[in-house]
Amino acid sequence: MEQREFVAVRIAVLTVSDTRTLAEDRSGDTLVERLTDAGHVLAARGIERDDRAAIAGHLRRWIADPAIDVILTTGGTGLTGRDVTVEAHRDVYEKEIEAFGTVFTMVSMGKIGTSAVQSRACGGVAGGTYLFALPGSPGACRDAWDEILKWQLDYRHKPCNFVEIMPRLEEHKRRK
Repeated sequence: MEQREFVAVRIAVLTVSDTRTLAEDRSGDTLVERLTDAGHVLAARGIERDDRAAIAGHLRRWIADPAIDVILTTGGTGLTGRDVTVEAHRDVYEKEIEAFGTVFTMVSMGKIGTSAVQSRACGGVAGGTYLFALPGSPGACRDAWDEILKWQLDYRHKPCNFVEIMPRLEEHKRRK
């Protein structure tokens, strides 16, 4: 049976909030703790206000950084007028990972019942970088990491995972 070696992924965490500081960012702390405990590298961390253009700009800067493989955002995925993180993500996606939101909803249903319909968690790819928008609660960040991302960002996970296809995300740019 084939044994794969663990591959550390470089992950950036962006909290979207008009009111939180890094010192008060429990959701960001939850993601940082989990990703580093899993053996991954925290490549960057920041806070951005609830502004679609500002969030998209931050995402684009991190996508352009070759030291970042994955971007996790937390906050701004709800239904209120200030919740624009999903729209900012979709402004930069080249491809959306539709099933991420579906699987996140399935996980959430088991925890919070039909209230799960109020989350618009999403995932996508741009510039060879994975991006995932998660709700702004520590519980939702735990659920997304523990039930989905921990596995899909682990090269050893079978039958397939995001890490093994990472080198092929931009293969279209190598075609003649």
